[in-house]
Amino acid sequence: MNQKALIVIDIQNDITKHYRDIIDRLNAAIEWAAESGMEIVYILHNNLSAGTRTFKPGTKGAELVPELKIVSDHVFVKTKANALTSEEFSDFIRSEDIREFYITGADATACVKSTCFNMAKTGYIVHVISDCVTSYDLKKIPKMLAYYTDKGCEVKNLAGYMH
Repeated sequence: MNQKALIVIDIQNDITKHYRDIIDRLNAAIEWAAESGMEIVYILHNNLSAGTRTFKPGTKGAELVPELKIVSDHVFVKTKANALTSEEFSDFIRSEDIREFYITGADATACVKSTCFNMAKTGYIVHVISDCVTSYDLKKIPKMLAYYTDKGCEVKNLAGYMH
């Protein structure tokens, strides 16, 4: 059976403050996905590089933001941009036979970009919810949405998926 999942990437305390611009739509997307019977997956970035201060494991900065609606225990940690590099996440989607993904989160130019590219390249069906992704540099979002489309992802806003 072709299962579907909504993926929430890196909406953590250390992420760009711009997450506040999308948090209400992001929570609405989580509710829509849950009502639609999708798996809801949260991806956390842990920065293991020496000398960096953000996304450090065990810190407040690495935790999911308090405004984010948490509706499942499916929380997976990655240490690279691409969510598929998390063995636990990859094992989970394999065991649940998830082949179709709705991508949300941050950063549009980094972890969201890498995850979308690698999922599409692997043969998964990838949808990017355009008004549920953000970036440190908001001016780059239109270019990123075009990039996702170019790499084989479908890009629509949340209302476009809910109808």
